[in-house]
Amino acid sequence: MKSFVVDQYAKGGALRLTDSPMPELRDNDVMVEIHAASVNVLDSKIRDGEFKLILPYRLPLILGNDVAGVVTRVGPKVRHFKPGDEVYARPAQDRIGTFAQYIAVNELDLAIKPNNLTMEEAASVPLVALTAWQVLVERANLQKGQKVLIHAGSGGVGTIAIQLAKHLGAYVATTTSTINIDLVKSLGADAVVDYKKDKFEEVLHGFDVVLNSLGKDTLENSLRVLKPGGKLISISGPPDPNFAKQNGLSWPLQQITRLLSFGIRRKAKRRNISYSFLFMTANGEQLSQITVLIEANVIRPVVDQVFPFEKTNEALAYVETGRAKGKVIIAMK
Repeated sequence: MKSFVVDQYAKGGALRLTDSPMPELRDNDVMVEIHAASVNVLDSKIRDGEFKLILPYRLPLILGNDVAGVVTRVGPKVRHFKPGDEVYARPAQDRIGTFAQYIAVNELDLAIKPNNLTMEEAASVPLVALTAWQVLVERANLQKGQKVLIHAGSGGVGTIAIQLAKHLGAYVATTTSTINIDLVKSLGADAVVDYKKDKFEEVLHGFDVVLNSLGKDTLENSLRVLKPGGKLISISGPPDPNFAKQNGLSWPLQQITRLLSFGIRRKAKRRNISYSFLFMTANGEQLSQITVLIEANVIRPVVDQVFPFEKTNEALAYVETGRAKGKVIIAMK
């Protein structure tokens, strides 16, 4: 099958188009013929080698973390899917590889595709929607009437997180550039800070939760908008000791995460704020709950551009500019 692979970790390196063996179909697996995949910032970080300590992939690696397609075969223990089903998923982190014609996915990580989305739209959803869900519903336990700041509101995670937070009844603030103000307002943002004109930490105060997806300065300045008892949850790092323990990292790696996050954890503790790092995990059950919200038109995906499969490297380069609104898609069909 055709696939795009990482041969060696290199910042900005090109993926190689090649022929790869068909994936192994395990007893609990579903074989999916891929119709569309989406490109995430995570793909760039994996290719650059930023996660090689905590995600020890064997190279060459087929890249890609989102899929929408059609079931072609199922393993003997699969109970919930059959050939012909239209499905979507974020495969488990140790079984990624959606920049290809086929992928085998454990049925627990899979969900039936929303019936009101195209394959391209569906492929844009899993990783970012699961991230938003796991931050806002699971980790933050966001409640009606609470105030949440979602950074980078026009990005992949931001566009979904704004809509989910509004559905949960929260007051939602976000940061974006001038050109995207109308977009984030249309998604439900109550307050929008144009980062090109204002400093969010000088405008916003008394928040319960911050979802950070940006760099160190934004992370630290986010402490200033949170009230005592607030939660600062970052999906861009630094990883913390709890993350290291939950993911079974070795003792030396646990100590490295302790050091990497020491500064922000200390500053948060001084303000009586909790800091945590979240690396989303595959979850078909949660994705099915998200499907319900999509089919009820509570959440709608935002797709910026669709690239043909052979232009996967161009799609990755476009995502790296940071200018995409919502998601960038690779179409196989």
